[in-house]
Amino acid sequence: MRHSKVVNHLGRTSSHRNAMLANMAVSLIKNKRITTTLAKAKALKSYVEPLITRSKEDSTHSRRVVFSYLQDKEAVTELFREISLKIADRPGGYTRILRIGNRLGDNAEMCVLELVDYNEAMLKSPDAGKAKTTRRRRSSKKKEEAVAETTETVVAAEDTKLESAKTSEEVSAENVTEVEADAGTEAEPETSKE
Repeated sequence: MRHSKVVNHLGRTSSHRNAMLANMAVSLIKNKRITTTLAKAKALKSYVEPLITRSKEDSTHSRRVVFSYLQDKEAVTELFREISLKIADRPGGYTRILRIGNRLGDNAEMCVLELVDYNEAMLKSPDAGKAKTTRRRRSSKKKEEAVAETTETVVAAEDTKLESAKTSEEVSAENVTEVEADAGTEAEPETSKE
């Protein structure tokens, strides 16, 4: 029976698992995102988020505690100098898991684990360029007014089409009379020559 066995051992001994999680945490801190299996990402998330929370308080004790987990001075320095400033006002949830499908070799579920504040594409809201619009229902009175307006515009458009057609007919009639007149003047000299 399971009975609250919370830790996913990941098929490794305790020392191997701790070393692997420490190395993955260092890679996540340095690169801001890593690609790994879903099970490892979930284990790493619960491993690294308390360390990021610890980095909010920049004291010697906090640095030593984080160093005891990570064993990498550069990662600890970057965590306390850069990352802690970006996540200062965030109350938790510093990482995000994005599933990317299954691996070809063994069909393992793969994902990208990233620090939330470092993904510029997701930080930009898709509505930033667009004006915000809301959907509203129209009442029947407004619908009648809208229908009346559209019929007025349609009638006005038809009137303008008729006027333009009349003017084009008048212009074509004038052109025909001019052509006939030109043809008549040309025809007269020909008959006189004969």
